[in-house]
Amino acid sequence: MHKVKSVTAMAVLLGAGLALGACTTESTTKDVMKHPYKEVWSGYSTATPETRAMQDDDFANPYMPYVDAAAELWDTPAGEAKKSCADCHGAPDDAKGGSMGIPMKGVGAKYPAYDPESHGPINVELRIQKCQTDHQKAKPFKYESDELLGMTGLVVMQSRGMKRETKAAEQSDPLYPAWLQGKAFYYQRRGQLDLACKHCHEDNAAILVRAELLSQGQSNGFPTYRLKWQKPGSLHRRFRGCNNNIRSEPYAYGSDEYLALETYLAWRGRGLPIEGPSVRK
Repeated sequence: MHKVKSVTAMAVLLGAGLALGACTTESTTKDVMKHPYKEVWSGYSTATPETRAMQDDDFANPYMPYVDAAAELWDTPAGEAKKSCADCHGAPDDAKGGSMGIPMKGVGAKYPAYDPESHGPINVELRIQKCQTDHQKAKPFKYESDELLGMTGLVVMQSRGMKRETKAAEQSDPLYPAWLQGKAFYYQRRGQLDLACKHCHEDNAAILVRAELLSQGQSNGFPTYRLKWQKPGSLHRRFRGCNNNIRSEPYAYGSDEYLALETYLAWRGRGLPIEGPSVRK
C-alpha cells in the first residue's frame, strides 16, 4: 500500500499556480510496484474508484468508440498505394504481424523507439504517420486528431498488461542522447512559476493539495481519455497542458523536446504495465 501524504500551505503547483491551502486528509493507494531503483506507481493508483471502473470496463471506457472507429480504418485501403494497415500487419492482435512480420503486441511497451532516419526517438503517433506517408502514400492523420488518437489507442491496447521496457539510459543505446535531453528537461525550472516536472511528480507525488492528489506523472496510461478534456488526448497534449499551467511556452506536438521527455518518462516508469487507452481525471 502506498500511503498518501498531506501538505500544509504549499505555495506551488497545479492549475493557475495559486497558493494552495492546507490539507489534512489521508488515504491510501494500491497497485504499488517496486522499481529497481525506487518505488513507482501508476496514475491508476490515485484515480477514484469510479474512474478506475470506467477504465477497467471497455464497454464503459469512453475512449473505446475512437478505437472502434480506428478498427474500421485499419481495414480500409488508403492513399495512392491503396493499402490498409491490415495488408501489412494483419489484424491488430495478429501475433505474427501479417506479411511484414511486425505485430502490434509489444509496441506500446517498447516505444519511443529509435528511428534511424531521424537519428532520434519516434513515438507511436509519429510511427503511424510515417507508415501512412511511406507505405500507403497517404496524407497522415493530423497529430491529436480523432483518427490518430483512435489508431494510437488501437495499437497501444495490444500491449495492455505488458511491462514498460527501455534501455535508453545505457550509453550504448542509440536513444541515450535523447534520454539525457529528456532528463535535463524534467529537472529544468521553466515558466513564470519557475517549476520543473519533478516539483509535482517527484518531490510531491502522493500528496494531497486541496482536492488534488498528485501522481508520479507516469506515461504508461497514455493515450488517455481525460475527463477534464471530455475527449482522448496524447501524452504530448498533457505535456503542453503542464507547460501552460506553469506559464511556460509549450512546444509543438511531436517536437524533439517532447520526444526526449517522453523517452525519459518511459525509462522512469519502466516495469509499469501498459494501461492505454486509460481513463484519467
